[in-house]
Amino acid sequence: MKKKKWMIIGIAAIVLVVVWYFAGRSDKGNETVLVGVKKGNFDINVTTTGELDAKSSQEIYGPEGLRTIGIWQVKISEIIPDGTVVDSGDFVATLDRTEISNRIKDVQTELEKLESQLTRTRLDTTLELRSARDELINLKFGMEERQITLDQSKYEPPASIRQAEIDLQKAQRNYEQAVQNYKLKHSKAKATMGEITASYDQSKRKFDNLMTVLNDFTIKAPKAGMVIYKRDWDGKKQGVGATVNAWSNVVATLPNLSKMISKTYINEIDISKVKVGQKVRIGVDAFPEKKFTGEVKEVANIGEQMRGSNAKVFEVKILVNEFDSILRPAMTTKNTIITAVIPNVLFVPIECVHTSDSITFVYKSSGGSVVKQQVKAGASNENEIIITNGLDEKDKVFLLPPEKADKIKLVKLP
Repeated sequence: MKKKKWMIIGIAAIVLVVVWYFAGRSDKGNETVLVGVKKGNFDINVTTTGELDAKSSQEIYGPEGLRTIGIWQVKISEIIPDGTVVDSGDFVATLDRTEISNRIKDVQTELEKLESQLTRTRLDTTLELRSARDELINLKFGMEERQITLDQSKYEPPASIRQAEIDLQKAQRNYEQAVQNYKLKHSKAKATMGEITASYDQSKRKFDNLMTVLNDFTIKAPKAGMVIYKRDWDGKKQGVGATVNAWSNVVATLPNLSKMISKTYINEIDISKVKVGQKVRIGVDAFPEKKFTGEVKEVANIGEQMRGSNAKVFEVKILVNEFDSILRPAMTTKNTIITAVIPNVLFVPIECVHTSDSITFVYKSSGGSVVKQQVKAGASNENEIIITNGLDEKDKVFLLPPEKADKIKLVKLP
């Protein structure tokens, strides 16, 4: 029993020693993490996340005549994978043919009806005009007969002569009326045929337009390149099932990958610092070892509200100076925009500077001891801050507060 008790006491002692040892190492590490004061040009940066896009691209359009045939929206039923490299004339996508196929069937049915009506009207008109012409011939013969009767009645009594004259006049009047009726019937038949022919031609043009547009429902690449899906207003890629409308019938794009831009958004606090022409350091998340340079080419004048937030942001476009075949649209970039360069100043890591009771200070190594040195700080960036007073280039400061930092006396500025 005593042996077990002494064993427990020994284990506890070992644990205490280990804890003390590592705690001592931690404190000692805090005391000895010293960094030198740097002197040189100080960059003030705005860092933001962006997305790569081609500076220029050619759009791949769907059918041009959708509005002509009265179709306002059509869905993508098939499209090649995003990022596929194609040659000129290669297949890109197919649009849903359901609505246009139904319209073609309706127009075909209408055409068949009009064609049948046109044939029937042509036959009826032919028969009617033939009958009218036969009537004219008969009336003309009758008029000639009345003329012969009148000529032969010159030796008859005056009453018989007068009757023959009246019969001839009636025959002439009937013939003239028949001629006028024939002309009216001919004009009417011509107008009827013209009306039906116009309706038939109109339906035929509609059918031809539908067939032309139907052929364009198979989308092909206008030139060689990499197919990139078009993005919707909310940034969603328009793949299978996406809607192509008659006003903006873009199915996909073929970006020019030789010139890339990084599209980013700067908050309203920092946008006043960003100007066209500023230099940019660019990193690509997919390839951390790759570093690129760029230049701010465009800064939006009007802000927009970020989705899901009340914050206002401004669109900024950054041109990537270098070309690299690994760069692809939609890759995420880290953009460090150099908004200002302050020459020949002293600066230290931002963690070295502390503030208490409106006094800014650092812990400085001085002749083997530690002093709490008041300093005057200037501009800062993400990692470092300028010291305008209180330190020299040869000084060394603590990255973290040393042991018993609250007991170190403050050395104020003169």
